[in-house]
Amino acid sequence: MSLSEFERKRTEKIVNAFVEKHRPEPHIRPNLDLSFRLKEQSVEIFEVRPAWNNPKKKIEIPIAKATYVKTRQCWRVFWQRSDLKWHRYEPHPEVRLVEDFLDLVAQDELGCFFG
Repeated sequence: MSLSEFERKRTEKIVNAFVEKHRPEPHIRPNLDLSFRLKEQSVEIFEVRPAWNNPKKKIEIPIAKATYVKTRQCWRVFWQRSDLKWHRYEPHPEVRLVEDFLDLVAQDELGCFFG
């Protein structure tokens, strides 16, 4: 089930503030930037950079993902391993608030999100 319109706007505002705070300086952004998307009940944070073999083409490199589980009223936290699949973030596989998810990503204590 998707987020309600209110939950979606609230989540978008909070995640946008996080991304804006953590984006690189403007002169670096053509080569490395940070962005996010909301899709149904999930939020995904990713890097945007030129493809190594075609600098005119932009590619997205996933960093972190959280999926809201309405029945449990929690966010499930994921990171992408080298197998290119999303895996539960085992130190904290669930958090109550999207802000808690963003705190985990910012702290990145195990180097799972930003390496």
